[in-house]
Amino acid sequence: MSNALRPTPSSGAPTTAIDDDWKATALVFRGQRQALIASNIANADTPNYQARDISFSAALEDASRVRPAAPMSTTSPGHLAPSLVAPRSTLQFAQHALQSQTGLDSNTVDMDRERASFAQNSILHQLAVASLDDELKEFKMAITDPRR
Repeated sequence: MSNALRPTPSSGAPTTAIDDDWKATALVFRGQRQALIASNIANADTPNYQARDISFSAALEDASRVRPAAPMSTTSPGHLAPSLVAPRSTLQFAQHALQSQTGLDSNTVDMDRERASFAQNSILHQLAVASLDDELKEFKMAITDPRR
């Protein structure tokens, strides 16, 4: 699917996007968001704690952008050119969640919102795992000997 034409959500016009690893990227960010939501829940009673959340669509869009690889020297002609960029920290994508209720201790964790976000993110994480599992099964089927 590399360099596949995909419609953009805003305009509907096709655009060229490299999306070989979007499933894996989605899985990584779902896991990171789950950890961030769990941190919010764990700090629900901490005074002055500011709840955080990841804008998943913005994080995935940023992670999907093609970046030049870090300059690396190859010492042998058999070495492959680097094509992966190191993953960024979750905290670089985290933003403070909007406060839905005020508290006397200035804590912005809304347990109802956090539980709902946790459940939704769990379902989407399972979907990402199933999607990668299906892709793995397709690769396994493609490499097996058809005469067996």
